[in-house]
Amino acid sequence: MPEGVQARRATITGLGVYVPPAVLTNDDLARRIHTSDEWITTRTGIKRRHVAGVDQATSDLGILAARAALDDAGVGPAELDLIIVGTATPDSVFPSTACLIQERLGSPQAGAYDLLAACSSFVYGLNTAAHLIAAGTITTALVIGAETLTRLVDWNDRRTAVLIGDGAAAAVVQPSSGEAGLYSTVVGADGAAGDMIKLPAGGSRIPMTSDAIERNLHRAYMDGQAVFKLAVRTIPTVIRTVVGQAGWTLADIDLVVPHQANLRIIDAMADQLKLPLDRFFVNIEEYGNTSAASVPLALYEARQAGRLADGNRIVMAAFGGGFTYAACTMRWGR
Repeated sequence: MPEGVQARRATITGLGVYVPPAVLTNDDLARRIHTSDEWITTRTGIKRRHVAGVDQATSDLGILAARAALDDAGVGPAELDLIIVGTATPDSVFPSTACLIQERLGSPQAGAYDLLAACSSFVYGLNTAAHLIAAGTITTALVIGAETLTRLVDWNDRRTAVLIGDGAAAAVVQPSSGEAGLYSTVVGADGAAGDMIKLPAGGSRIPMTSDAIERNLHRAYMDGQAVFKLAVRTIPTVIRTVVGQAGWTLADIDLVVPHQANLRIIDAMADQLKLPLDRFFVNIEEYGNTSAASVPLALYEARQAGRLADGNRIVMAAFGGGFTYAACTMRWGR
């Protein structure tokens, strides 16, 4: 930290979301693949998901969520110091989606980069922005989680096709004026589990060639059972750790906002933590797994539903391909 700079706690001062209007229900999927509404609902908790239009790229979703978050915070694009976009589905390898959004927002003074930690990306980005604000390096950040993962789905594979949805959500992060803000953060990874969730082609190891496409390597793959076991083993421990670092106990937590991957995973996490399920905010029924957009979209809806009051102690936690995981504690408020 620079000499003479006092640490500042960072908080969320604005939230915004955008989900595509097109909705794909379980019954719609049942007409395309061998599945049913009952099969999907009992195994995942998902009823429907939103799907980006053919003319919508990730930046198109992200810019709308970003503008809504700036409006909510009362912050102008010229006030931004940094834009972080968490995404596994950038518009292109480069320029980054963050740079595309920076230009469209009209924020040439802001640094901009993409962050890829799969479904953990938003919480990774939020933690990064909070530390930069605490260090006095920046004052105002925009952290976006945006995905068009349905573009990568193998619609013949019901293990993944039933799970994924598109969407975007954004948060403006600034110094807190009081006790509100982030109190502790954890980020981690288990690279040995990287094969559990992967997109084989499109990188330097396996370029996107006609051969790769013929072998279906351009589609996302997930070992659902392995991911379930690892998430249920890892995330409750991460939550206990981040809560302890804040000097709190689990009994102090008013709301957990988890990654919306699978209702069974959330149920198992609640059971391991010995917390009632109603202490967890769940909106997976409407959106499915929106990856990097999942946690901020749930946070926004929790606020809209009146589940967040100033001073509430909350935990955000996520996991994703890599295998990555991240969590933070926060007192809600500006």
